[in-house]
Amino acid sequence: MKITPFLDRRLSRRFETYDSDGDGYVERADFDLAAARLTSAFGLTDDDVRAKRFHEQLLGVWGHLAAVTDTDDDERISQAEYRTAFVRGLLGRPEAFDDVYVPYLDALLDVADHDGDGRLGVDEHVRWSTALMHMSEDEARAVHARLDHDGDGLIGTEDLLAAWRAYYFSEDEDGPGAWLLGPL
Repeated sequence: MKITPFLDRRLSRRFETYDSDGDGYVERADFDLAAARLTSAFGLTDDDVRAKRFHEQLLGVWGHLAAVTDTDDDERISQAEYRTAFVRGLLGRPEAFDDVYVPYLDALLDVADHDGDGRLGVDEHVRWSTALMHMSEDEARAVHARLDHDGDGLIGTEDLLAAWRAYYFSEDEDGPGAWLLGPL
């Protein structure tokens, strides 16, 4: 897989969202911190079943990511290792993506979707996006508006999954992958 300038910007932004402590590396501790930030933003304690499930799913993302990117086995991922995994096609396969992201998004919605209808209102979307993805409130509101295709004020799991797929697999600079995590 070739890293285009557009994909490079997307990969850099995604790496930043993984690197919760901002030290330039992605480690398991970053995923622990991200899980704590998100569940705290929704008022959940560590022993809440939804918090536990989300943390487990997030650690599943870490496990997959580490398995295919940590080439020097130092239990942390550099930006170079992350990009190399994409070049080699280890992260850029839709089937592997769905295996990891579908359960993760289900666990995320379980935390963020208060009424359990499988859709997020703008405030729920803003809360998870700012807590987990380091987005500003304005950026998160703009993303929600773009994902809300029918204008009912709600986005669902399929909307999020389609946007994440586009983030990784589409070169459309006007599509959802161009703005899912804020300006590139």
